[in-house]
Amino acid sequence: MEKILIVGANGTTGKIIVDKVNNTENYEAVAMVRKEEQQAQFKDKGIHTVLADLENDVTDAVKGIDKIIFAAGSGGNTSDEKTILVDQEGAKKVVDAAKKANVKKFVMLSSIKADEPESNPDLSKYLKAKEEADEHLRKSGLKYTIVRPGTLTNDQATGKIKKAEKLDGTGKITREDVASVLVQALSDTIAANETFEMINGETKIEDAVN
Repeated sequence: MEKILIVGANGTTGKIIVDKVNNTENYEAVAMVRKEEQQAQFKDKGIHTVLADLENDVTDAVKGIDKIIFAAGSGGNTSDEKTILVDQEGAKKVVDAAKKANVKKFVMLSSIKADEPESNPDLSKYLKAKEEADEHLRKSGLKYTIVRPGTLTNDQATGKIKKAEKLDGTGKITREDVASVLVQALSDTIAANETFEMINGETKIEDAVN
């Protein structure tokens, strides 16, 4: 089984991703968390954890890891400094560590309009940080998939999305559906070296992401 490191495992979306990876036949989830008290919830399910902080060295966290899902983020709701430290520099740090560790694929959870930070003045710093991280991954030489969802909701999964390299406008998508896409993108042959935006739509995820 391939070991999948989920960065940002303690986040709302991260927890869903960990469960989905854990329920697959081919992957073994490894939850990366910042604090010891965050480990118990995963250990209780028999899920391996690793302690690491994106603001510090992450080299040890990626040792022995086959693939990575990066789902950490400030959400644009914290200070500009924290956004830079986590969404930009933290992501770049994991990419660099992944390259040194010969990770086979890196799946990045980004944000819709990350390439147009000026489109949303309230989130411009956050979107710019995401854009910087995405570009760093693209230039890294790693095999990657960059997923840019619309506004995340806690609604029940639909299993259907609308996907394009560039969507006209914005929209919403459930965290469950985002998690499903990220896990599907772990496959070597699916969405290899692709960057795309997505919202909930009419196409089944397995047909839209291939």
